[in-house]
Amino acid sequence: MTSVVFMGTPSFSVPILRMIHEEGYDVLAVVTQPDRPVGRKKVLTPPPVKEEALRLGLPVIQPEKLRGSQELEQILLLNPDIVITAAFGQILPKTLLDAPRFGCINVHASLLPKYRGGAPIHQAIIDGEEKTGVTIMYMAEKLDAGDIISQAEIAIEDTDNTGTMFEKLSLVGRDLLKSTLPLIIEGKNERIPQDEEKVTFAHNISREQERIHWSNSARTVFNQVRGLTPWPTAYTTFQGENVKIWLVKEGDTLTKDAPGKVVKINKDSFEVACGDGKTIIVFELQPAGKKRMTAQDYLRGTGSKLVIGDQFE
Repeated sequence: MTSVVFMGTPSFSVPILRMIHEEGYDVLAVVTQPDRPVGRKKVLTPPPVKEEALRLGLPVIQPEKLRGSQELEQILLLNPDIVITAAFGQILPKTLLDAPRFGCINVHASLLPKYRGGAPIHQAIIDGEEKTGVTIMYMAEKLDAGDIISQAEIAIEDTDNTGTMFEKLSLVGRDLLKSTLPLIIEGKNERIPQDEEKVTFAHNISREQERIHWSNSARTVFNQVRGLTPWPTAYTTFQGENVKIWLVKEGDTLTKDAPGKVVKINKDSFEVACGDGKTIIVFELQPAGKKRMTAQDYLRGTGSKLVIGDQFE
């Protein structure tokens, strides 16, 4: 029986861990990030992978930082045949990369060499990509730079956001790993070096990337909002306060108004001018200090004084 150490943290990783366990691999340990405070009340919350590992009765290791840690020594002593990572959140040290006889492999949510880094799903949607996918690759000391073993492609629909694509790609990754692992163990897998000339990066989302610039085209704003939904969420400023924007569509209205101007107020939405003379229709938002709400509820309450000509910055 092939022994595995699995390393992952968010919900993306959960179906992948579950598949490895159900397929009968010997999961020696599950390595994940430490419990973190969550929400306004800062409740200490375990990562989804820890919850799944405990449900399956698997040992859990939670290093704050893997390199040079006692937890790293603990993993090395387990002497797994293979280490499998999926959105773990830390770069593995060379001592671990070199240890397993079948190597260390990663389930990465992009079609490498595009979108190396920590936010490949967000960035693909923000950039308006029509497709993305999952790559299973050998891990290297350089970020997401290892040889490609297998890939699977999936379309990005206009109705998708980062949340829906996380769910879809998690299942794509699960199924791709299920078919790829036996090939690795049997020594029959491909090993394709990445084309360094085609490399792009998807670094973790910065606060500046979250801010909507209404001078951009309506399509760009549309992609930005859904690429940041449900986290970390795009925002704009209205009357000096931040407003999170959750759900939008591209409008049919043509306008000569300045970007950011409210140009139309409907029963269930309102429209904001963009830099290309088109509009964005806002359907869900979250004013400062309030919960997420429909635009219809906003216009009945907090936004009841919103008028055509008001300015979002």
